[in-house]
Amino acid sequence: METTNTTPPFIPQIRLYQTWLRDQRGLAFDSYDALWCWSTTDLDAFWQSLWDYFDIQSPTPHTAVLARNTMPGALWFPGAQVNYARQALRHVDAAHAAGQPAIISRNEKGLHRELSWPELRRQVASLALHLKAQGVQPGDRVAAYLPNVPEAMIAFLATVSIGGVWSICAPDMGTHAVLDRFRQIEPKVLIAVDGVTYGGRDHDRRSVLAELREQLPSVQHALLLGNLDASVSIAGWVDWESATGRNDAEVAAFEPMWLPFDHPLWIVYSSGTTGLPKPIVHGHGGMILVALQLKVIHNDIGSSYALNSFGERYHWYSSTGWVMWNAQTSGLLSGTTCVIFDGNPGGSKEHPDWGVLWRFAAETGVTFFGAGAAFFANCMKAGLVLADCGDLTRIRALGTTGSPLSPEVQEWGTAQFEALGTNDIWWNNISGGTDFCGAFIGGHRELPMVPGEMQCRMLGAAVESWDAEGRPVQDAVGELVCAQPIPSMPLYLWGDQDGSRYLSSYFDMYPAGHGRQPGGGDGPASMGAVWRHGDWLKIGANGGCIIYGRSDATINRHGLRMGTSEIYSAVEALPEVLDTLVVDLEYLGRDSYMPLFVVLRPGSVLDEALRARINGAVRTALSPRFVPDDIFAVAEVPRTLSGKKQELPIKKLLLGQPIEKVVNKDAMANPGCLDWYVDFAARRATYGAS
Repeated sequence: METTNTTPPFIPQIRLYQTWLRDQRGLAFDSYDALWCWSTTDLDAFWQSLWDYFDIQSPTPHTAVLARNTMPGALWFPGAQVNYARQALRHVDAAHAAGQPAIISRNEKGLHRELSWPELRRQVASLALHLKAQGVQPGDRVAAYLPNVPEAMIAFLATVSIGGVWSICAPDMGTHAVLDRFRQIEPKVLIAVDGVTYGGRDHDRRSVLAELREQLPSVQHALLLGNLDASVSIAGWVDWESATGRNDAEVAAFEPMWLPFDHPLWIVYSSGTTGLPKPIVHGHGGMILVALQLKVIHNDIGSSYALNSFGERYHWYSSTGWVMWNAQTSGLLSGTTCVIFDGNPGGSKEHPDWGVLWRFAAETGVTFFGAGAAFFANCMKAGLVLADCGDLTRIRALGTTGSPLSPEVQEWGTAQFEALGTNDIWWNNISGGTDFCGAFIGGHRELPMVPGEMQCRMLGAAVESWDAEGRPVQDAVGELVCAQPIPSMPLYLWGDQDGSRYLSSYFDMYPAGHGRQPGGGDGPASMGAVWRHGDWLKIGANGGCIIYGRSDATINRHGLRMGTSEIYSAVEALPEVLDTLVVDLEYLGRDSYMPLFVVLRPGSVLDEALRARINGAVRTALSPRFVPDDIFAVAEVPRTLSGKKQELPIKKLLLGQPIEKVVNKDAMANPGCLDWYVDFAARRATYGAS
């Protein structure tokens, strides 16, 4: 079923941008495809147009837009100075004058707060001056162990306003996973929470804080937020209120410092199949430009004081461990009210309730409602009736990401809104990644919607689907590549002194010499490598795109990626377990199904007690999100002659590909063990997946 959006009662942002291009640049395009082609072949003109369109400010001019066009190593806007916090706080007076708050928040216990723009600026300034007094200098890392509360956004803006480098982990992550991340970056400051509420239960995290302090000797200053107990006190920790309580002349006069365009902004983590999580460094300027491109032009999110009399209210449910927290926070860059929820969107185990977020959205007047694709699928499966959740008619867009959204779920949601009297609800399905903190594929408010498809490739993103030989394909599944740089690609990986890890993570499949201009012509990108993202992609003749899941062995559970090595480390620490193999069978909108195969020590039995211990090890070390769906005892884990686990071949086998197409037995150390997995795949095909 194909539907075309009716014209909304306002002018979409992408049309406003095209009108500006016509009036200010003399550029007119007869189709989105023509606009996209221009944006990916004339990179200087496109990214300069965004700089001007969003009136990005710098006290010094840039000497070029893309001074060096190569991947990796692209050099953007040399000479320019920016600051992410300055871009957000420039909207304080206008947004406040329009009566719009900066942040609206609620938690599971019903605590509802609204933070005004002036109060956001005051707390950011107070905390920034506090951090500066503790010796935080530009480039120093500030690590946070915080949930999705306003204080996380405040701490982030305060840190980056003085040139500190931000990094955050969610409190639902196990201590081991947090330390694997923070140890690599050696933070000077730790900002943490005493505990969280999730699924109807309080989870005290004070013992975790003690371990973090012990295992992070680089930390010189610790700041404590009392989330469960506002009066909590721990020796050696400064309380949040004292750090953000200043309201004097110095606070009033505070301004974020000007920083080079590529000054490090934050460190986020993306796990591969081997080794520790990759600490990815993004820069201030690249993130400002790409976030505005995504939020405003493609997500059609206007500023809260410009859209209409009510104002834009932007909600994308996320934990702080998912890059969508960064995306939610970026709403502040355009003066948009961010609406955030801390807790379980499905209620509790004892009292499941998938209407929690919808009622919150109705009560707060949300206009853009985003969540992981799995959230919408769970709402459908639970038989949720949105008409029972309050007045949702202000919602004009539904955003999804994290995994492919099935046509059935999209059709269900459209029907739900039609029952509310909203006949032009827009599904903005996007696909991107933590790695570059943006989207490669996304939405367009005025293009047709086809359930199960994403509408278009993003402006400025030279995305194509390539076969193994580096040839572009259409209407066929291939590797998602980006053939030209974009400003938010990583500056580098922290600690990757020679750049080898960065190269192997994104540029090993299509190294230097594979570059080509989108559409077929040779271009400057041919001097460098081509970004291979790790997703299966099909691009249709109509420009619509379908993501078919991960093309590598990385685990993607409801949008959160975790390296298989982290799961192995947790499970293989148990004395009964000798070896493990895990695969994630997310594919084309199906629910993620993640089986774990274990080789047990002789004499051990995979009984319910051991299953519980395995699940508990994953839950404690990593997160409940990565608990396997099933556990199977096997005789051996398939390995190559060099000893590597054959994760991707087994994944392909279980997704229905024949064994002779996915593995070379001559390159295996133990090919005889494959018979069990072939039989297992056949049984799954016969009796139904999972």
